[in-house]
Amino acid sequence: MAKRSPRILLYTGKGGVGKTSVAAAAALRCADAGLRTVVLSTDTAHSLGDSLDTQLGPVPKPVVDNLWAQECDVYYNLETYWGTVQNWVEAVLTWRGMDNVLAEEIAVFPGMEELANLLWVNRHASSGEYDVVVVDCAPTGETLRLLAFPEVGRWWLDKLLPINRHLARMVRPMARRVTDLPLPEDDVFEAMTDLVDELQQLHDTLTASNTTTVRLVVNPERMVIREAQRSYTYLTLYDHITDAVVVNRVVSDEAEGRFAEQRRATQAPYLRDIHSMFDPIPILRIHQFPEEVVGLKRLRRMGAQMHATCEPADRLIDYKPYEIVEVDGGFEFRIPAPFLDKSDASLIRRGDELVVRMGAARRNIVLPRVLARMTHGGARLEDGQLRIRFSPREPAAATVRSPRA
Repeated sequence: MAKRSPRILLYTGKGGVGKTSVAAAAALRCADAGLRTVVLSTDTAHSLGDSLDTQLGPVPKPVVDNLWAQECDVYYNLETYWGTVQNWVEAVLTWRGMDNVLAEEIAVFPGMEELANLLWVNRHASSGEYDVVVVDCAPTGETLRLLAFPEVGRWWLDKLLPINRHLARMVRPMARRVTDLPLPEDDVFEAMTDLVDELQQLHDTLTASNTTTVRLVVNPERMVIREAQRSYTYLTLYDHITDAVVVNRVVSDEAEGRFAEQRRATQAPYLRDIHSMFDPIPILRIHQFPEEVVGLKRLRRMGAQMHATCEPADRLIDYKPYEIVEVDGGFEFRIPAPFLDKSDASLIRRGDELVVRMGAARRNIVLPRVLARMTHGGARLEDGQLRIRFSPREPAAATVRSPRA
């Protein structure tokens, strides 16, 4: 019998909005409903253990019935997932005369920590041990890079790995006669090949609309909302579905006092903006708590507020990140982009690849054959979508040759 894919929830938002508490509260509510749930933090500045009021480590630890939690650790992850490659890099750096401790530190390349953290999602999703995987992501900017990493990393490894492996096999016998420089052995390339497969699996898992969704955590404040708008557009570009916006720290109507009245008046226009900007995405509200949300009792209260009308594991909205529509003898490639300005959009065509830029995000999209055989006629913004038109190629004009004299 095939393993059932778990529900995967990614919580992200601007630093300081309370996403760790929100993620912990959602995970605890899933566990209380009888769902085997693991919640993990991929943020390097971990606070998940503080929120749950328990000490956590790099592997899942039981917290209460049906709930496990972990705080990912870069060195543990790299030893688990990248040990062979990292050992070779350290050997090269040491050969160059670098101190062993410093070599170990520098061998942690930029992006490796985020990748190693993400691979835990792979492990949990394929283990069959959990019904729900809740991810307390790093602040928005880091999360966007993290979610884009599987596709970008896979592209580079696919292009460079076969070439480098072939060259290494050719050069290795000759190089050993003249230098003691550590060259990568086959096990290094095998580890990188395994990583390519892991990246493909990870990309498929994170973009599976039937199981994985992102939830943006915001406060009713202008700067936070603006960042959430940009995040929504970028997440859509990378095929991720955002199925809820969680508005945290809303002053309730029952709160009394002059300060509460002033805060309500300040928050009111921003709450209206959130509903109008993100409609039809469900908006989940959480009131401002009078005390710090730490420990299971307070997290349960937060979860009950957040999910008064639904449950965390529900898919709250379902739509395609993009669609291909047949129009007037051709096609339109449509990408939702409700907050995108025309000046921030551009595209480049390279054979069967379409490079789409939306703001600071960029993505290489491999076109289906039906579109690859066509020409594109530029892009336009209409009804909150970036629409790219594809038309059949004009038949090549026949060359008429004059008869020879």
